[in-house]
Amino acid sequence: MAIAAMTKLMIVSHRSEVAELLEALQQQGLCQILNAEEAIVSKDLSEPAAVGEKPRDIERLTVRLSKGIAFLKGYAESASGLAAILAPKAVVDEQSYEKVVSDTQLLRLVDRAEEIDSAIEKCKGDIENLQNRLAELAPWRRLKTPAEELGRLSRAQCLAGLIPVQNLPRLKEKMETAGAAIEEVGSANNKTACIVVCLNEAVEEVRKLLRSEEFEPAGFGGITGTITDAVKDINDRLEQTTQQLELLQRKAVELAKHLLELEILCDHYDNLLDREQTRLSCPATEQTVLLEGWVKRKDFRLVEKTVSQFSASSLHKIKPAEGEDIPVEIENNRIIRPFEVITRLYGMPRHFEVDPTVFLAPFFAVFFGLCLTDAGYGLVLLVLMLLFVKKMQGDKRLLVMLGFCSVATVLAGALTGGWFGDAVQQFVPALEPLRKKLMWFDPLENPMMFFKLSLILGYIQIQVGLLVAFVHNLKRKSFAAALFDQLTWLVMLNSIVLFIFRKDEVGRVFGLVALVPAALIFLFSQREGNWVGRLGMGLYNLFSAIFYMGDVLSYLRLMALGMVTAGLAMAVNVIAKITIAIPYGIGIVLTIVILVGGHSFNMALNALGAFVHTLRLQFAEFFPKFFAGGGRAFEPLAKQYRHIYLKKI
Repeated sequence: MAIAAMTKLMIVSHRSEVAELLEALQQQGLCQILNAEEAIVSKDLSEPAAVGEKPRDIERLTVRLSKGIAFLKGYAESASGLAAILAPKAVVDEQSYEKVVSDTQLLRLVDRAEEIDSAIEKCKGDIENLQNRLAELAPWRRLKTPAEELGRLSRAQCLAGLIPVQNLPRLKEKMETAGAAIEEVGSANNKTACIVVCLNEAVEEVRKLLRSEEFEPAGFGGITGTITDAVKDINDRLEQTTQQLELLQRKAVELAKHLLELEILCDHYDNLLDREQTRLSCPATEQTVLLEGWVKRKDFRLVEKTVSQFSASSLHKIKPAEGEDIPVEIENNRIIRPFEVITRLYGMPRHFEVDPTVFLAPFFAVFFGLCLTDAGYGLVLLVLMLLFVKKMQGDKRLLVMLGFCSVATVLAGALTGGWFGDAVQQFVPALEPLRKKLMWFDPLENPMMFFKLSLILGYIQIQVGLLVAFVHNLKRKSFAAALFDQLTWLVMLNSIVLFIFRKDEVGRVFGLVALVPAALIFLFSQREGNWVGRLGMGLYNLFSAIFYMGDVLSYLRLMALGMVTAGLAMAVNVIAKITIAIPYGIGIVLTIVILVGGHSFNMALNALGAFVHTLRLQFAEFFPKFFAGGGRAFEPLAKQYRHIYLKKI
């Protein structure tokens, strides 16, 4: 339950076997390799430098595979609903995986997918163009004159085009004045297709008048014969293209049966690309490659055993450089590990800090339970989490953590008498004695109990935060920080609390005791700079004691959210009980719908609120007392699978 101890290592490998060595290390997934910019020890050597060009061929192949997968997914049969969300990846065993990656002929599937994709896109483009052309010719279908004859007049000009319907009367008047004739052919989309005929000498004036009325010239380029013949020809081509598209789509559906093979290949080449990028980014000489990196101390022997299998490679422990940023990995037991989700969400601790996970875990579960405060909701959430954990692929820590929070919710709900609000009192009064027997207090009848409980838990967590920082500073031999930054506050805050709540001589004694740490905070909480600045900051730090009161009051959100959950649940029950009296069985149906829908909504809404507000209490009130974060996460070279779920044999 701490930050894993790290060992820095240097692997010197001959170029002839470094690729195989990296594959073995990637398969093992224990060692983080630094690139040329991150490697510190290698920079002390004058000769090494990162060499080699990017593996562009592999990059292009992975891009092609990704595009092919994205294309074929639109034509493949896929799971839907909850199964698709929890287990979106196909499960593949190692034997099937190796069979696929060793079959080089399968790469032809990528070429085939690209050909079909390109052909389908071309067909869709052609269909769209043909449909647009039909739309353009639609208002001209009544034109009986062949299109090519419109421009064959010797002493006159024939102008065909579209004009807005509202402008047509005004245009007719202008054409009569200009000595031109206008004939309507058809209409579409609030525009009228018309033909204007005028003498050659008047054509410029007519064109000017047409432009003033938003006349759009029609394009009959490439059309011979009548518009009806052209439309028929386009419809024939449209039908042929549509049939061709359907044929291509059937081929895509058939090819999509090989989607899994492409996904396996894509993940395989993604991992190969990762290895190649690592190899080419490492410092190297003419004959060797220097793999500088990190491994967890407990895993060093395993890495050493792997490297020893390569005759032209050697492994050495090296000392980290002064001030080097050591990567961080946190390790906890099975109970605490799910709560690492919260720590990682905030940011990893630095290598010299303490892992906060073990300290936040019990508080997070208890606070979540108090925010929801309903045993019925807790049981439903617990069942859902168990189902999701069983069905879900990949990292399940969040679900397991919510499962623990659900257990805390059941306990909090039982102690406060909440079972789907007041459903027991409203619908199952026979269970009322059992509910009361389990109940500690009723928040609606005794809200001050909930009020005090929230403040006490908040005060305890803040004290735990200060105590963790105090012990950690002692272990680091930062005695001044432990004394003046934590112990003084622990003594002063607790003395003030005892002074307030004890009205006897003992209370007055603790009031006097509080003056000692207050003086120490004023004099020594700021230990750098001149005395004027130090005393000024000391006074400010002493004044910040009032901030602790604000921190404690923040925990009243536990009571507020718990009361809101109970209030909404009771409202749902009241509405449901009113509707149950409706005759002919309608009331029973409505009651069931209201109960299921209302409680589901209330549970989902307040579970989200419980998670967010409990998270806020950890990040804003608890962590600042002892934890800064900002550490660099340990990221070993390991195989990743975006498309498949590899099952180990």
